[in-house]
Amino acid sequence: MRAVIAQGTGGPEVLSVGELPDPEPGPGEVLIRVAAAGLNRADLLQRQGFYPPPPGASDVIGMECSGTITALGEGVTGHEVGDEVCALLAGGGYAELVAVPAGQVMPLPPGVDLVTAAALPEVAATVWSNVFMIAGLRPGETLLVHGGAGGIGTFAIQAAAALGARVLTTAGSAEKRALCESLGAERAIDYREEDFVEVLRELGGADVVLDNMGAKYLARNVDALATEGRLVVIGMQGGTRAEFDLNALLRKRGAVIATSLRARPVEGKSAICAAVVEHVWPLVGDGSVRPIVHGTMPLAQVAEAHALMDSGAHSGKILLTL
Repeated sequence: MRAVIAQGTGGPEVLSVGELPDPEPGPGEVLIRVAAAGLNRADLLQRQGFYPPPPGASDVIGMECSGTITALGEGVTGHEVGDEVCALLAGGGYAELVAVPAGQVMPLPPGVDLVTAAALPEVAATVWSNVFMIAGLRPGETLLVHGGAGGIGTFAIQAAAALGARVLTTAGSAEKRALCESLGAERAIDYREEDFVEVLRELGGADVVLDNMGAKYLARNVDALATEGRLVVIGMQGGTRAEFDLNALLRKRGAVIATSLRARPVEGKSAICAAVVEHVWPLVGDGSVRPIVHGTMPLAQVAEAHALMDSGAHSGKILLTL
């Protein structure tokens, strides 16, 4: 099969398309012929050598895909050869074929075509598990989303607004802020010119903060929390080490939660995927939430796709097509 191969670690130039042996589905797995694969920030980290795949996972980059089931492993039920699906992966998405645990394979959401569906598994699973299952965002509460114009941000804004939450976000350009507000954010804060802590304080604080920056924003995120607020850290773009005033968190009876999706056991990821199909796909079906795709590029242009994502000039998801 054709697949993206990394010649060492570093910039986008280390990526090229070559040939690897076809995978075979093991017990409890299905084999998918990939139509498209979504890019994620974690893919850039893996390319740079900072985020290796979990033990036993494919070394090929790619944490989500869409495609058609071509084979079933032993013991698989509920799926059929020929089904059009999308899937949450531990790795292997930038390839013509990928073997996936059956519980991480989801039907296409209503009204979403096969290629566009590749934009959904990682963001839907990340947002639903962190914002709703872990942080317990409720109708009427306030959610602050950092990086609102990205794949996770655009999805989180829509899902939270659709379920009755008040949404604020940060973004770095007028175009990106306009996109966030068009998707349901009450206000998109210009993080280059405004202090999001001051904005949130004026509005009573955030009940939930979804953060992709890590250390750089840790203390400020705690300051932005409302009483009994929950800070969920899902990324470390701003570093891994920071100090903050624990007493500030104590006074607010707040919580800081750090989570990752990729390293969870299959059972945990399968439970999240089942919850996404139950709770999120209906929102996609009725138009309350839609995938935001910046653009598609053929697999052979994987280096250009990574360079675009590195630049931060995109909004929404970048997809590789096969």
